[in-house]
Amino acid sequence: MKKNTFETSLKRLESIVEEMENSQLDIDKAMKLFEEGVSLVNDCSLKLDETKKKIEILIEKNGKIEKEKFIGNENENEKNF
Repeated sequence: MKKNTFETSLKRLESIVEEMENSQLDIDKAMKLFEEGVSLVNDCSLKLDETKKKIEILIEKNGKIEKEKFIGNENENEKNF
């Protein structure tokens, strides 16, 4: 089975959250969506960890690999995933 991209997983996760917030779901449907959401969160977390490791490997100074803190958009740093 082909894995979704990070972006696809994140969009699906957002739609699950919206559906759970804006609908009156029966317990079975809600549980199924919750389980799918947990799986998507785990997938996204793994993808982020892999990407972080790749970035650390690619940052090289003076012939040595040195870890540097990634400083992105300040608004992005405030988000908690």
